[in-house]
Amino acid sequence: MQSKMKIQANRLDRGFEKCQSELEEAALKALRSGWYILGNEVKEFENDFADYTGSKYCVGLASGLDALWIAFRLLDIGNGDEVIVQANAYIACVMSITMNGATPVFVEPDEFYNLDVSKIEAAITPKTKAVLIVHLYGQASNMPEIMQIAEKHGLYVVEDCAQSHGAHYGKQMTGTYGDIGCFSFYPSKNLGAFGDAGAIITNDESLAEKFRIYRNYGSEKRYYNKVIGTNSRLDELQAAMLRVRLKYLNELNDERKKLCDFYLANINNHLIELPQIASEAETVWHQFVVKVKDREKFIKYLEVNNIGSIIHYPIPPHLSEAYSYLGFKKGAFPITEEYADTVLSLPLYNGMTDSEFEYVVTIINKFN
Repeated sequence: MQSKMKIQANRLDRGFEKCQSELEEAALKALRSGWYILGNEVKEFENDFADYTGSKYCVGLASGLDALWIAFRLLDIGNGDEVIVQANAYIACVMSITMNGATPVFVEPDEFYNLDVSKIEAAITPKTKAVLIVHLYGQASNMPEIMQIAEKHGLYVVEDCAQSHGAHYGKQMTGTYGDIGCFSFYPSKNLGAFGDAGAIITNDESLAEKFRIYRNYGSEKRYYNKVIGTNSRLDELQAAMLRVRLKYLNELNDERKKLCDFYLANINNHLIELPQIASEAETVWHQFVVKVKDREKFIKYLEVNNIGSIIHYPIPPHLSEAYSYLGFKKGAFPITEEYADTVLSLPLYNGMTDSEFEYVVTIINKFN
């Protein structure tokens, strides 16, 4: 039976099935309401998500990338400014900086795959205006130390929480330390919508109001435009279903933790380097990322045994064709590049069965 088992790297249908009737009911209610843009469902989700995170304000947007680039736009960061960001982040993080004309300043990650706090101050110049913190793979970054450095140098802090819905550092949730917390609700996220969706959280009332205006063509009142804005609105249908999923987010995160605890306790192969968790950090296990020196061999071995995997991410932004104009060559950020060559995400999804993850562990332990 095991030889016939086929395990995908990720599955979204299982998560949907968990609360299928509630999701369908919420979708039908939104459809039947006759109001599809910036209505009650968006308002209620914004309230619910602000309460969940412990922030004062939430503004729903069309995507996580929109949350990031609009954040820098509204912080007035642009041409001539620099933003510090970890070199192993997803390229969308870098895009949010360069879309505003600012320059990304890359810093190497630590052993937890997050920004190495000890390297931040060396990267600060008179042009530095902000630090973009990415809570990669679901693990919270060391925000207390980051905030101390930012306050010392008068820098804004933007948190990319696309992969850290519900994660804490100490007792405080990611997204609530900095000036703005940015979230993606892409379907594969821990709190996933059924299409593109995003949001920001902040404790700054004036910033929240600027986001509300900016997302709707810069209009505070219909046809009265205060600024040149954009169209980036969380729609009613997505908001309605996100409200349902938010009720179960802690439960879903606990399920992922149970699965990853099993991986940590039972994967026993000296060729596989398991992820580490910082002492004060919590992870919500958006991904379970291992390091393997002979990654291609390992991937092919998994494929032969009907196990999927994903590389997050094979090409670091500084070596991508899109950012060749920055002039970086291979070797510029050796830790980042070593991660890009060795990291691999194992199968992880809500609804994964005991027999599935036991099979994955059994196969991994036989790899040589």
